[in-house]
Amino acid sequence: MDSALTLQHFLYVSGALFAIGLAGVLIRRNIIVIFMCLEMMLSAANLSLVAFSRYGAESGLPDYDAQVMLFFIITVAAAEVAVGLAIIVALFRTKETTDVTQIDEMKF
Repeated sequence: MDSALTLQHFLYVSGALFAIGLAGVLIRRNIIVIFMCLEMMLSAANLSLVAFSRYGAESGLPDYDAQVMLFFIITVAAAEVAVGLAIIVALFRTKETTDVTQIDEMKF
């Protein structure tokens, strides 16, 4: 029995992470949980990008271009987290809730 990990294994995990994240975005009402689920979806996309980079190799060597692009994606995600958390904190200070059904307008 061959127990080596293949591209399909990584794509299944990536698809499951993306599905869990999408379900969390659609079902949950807490803005912080929604934000974490969005980050989970981004991580699932990063996992599939690296898996395709590793297993889509020609001549036996992996293509590291996608993995370099992954570092730029992580940098943008870090900036997104900083801005997103600042917006969430500002909304919590004005509305005193993290429930998205209660936050219906952006003005004070």
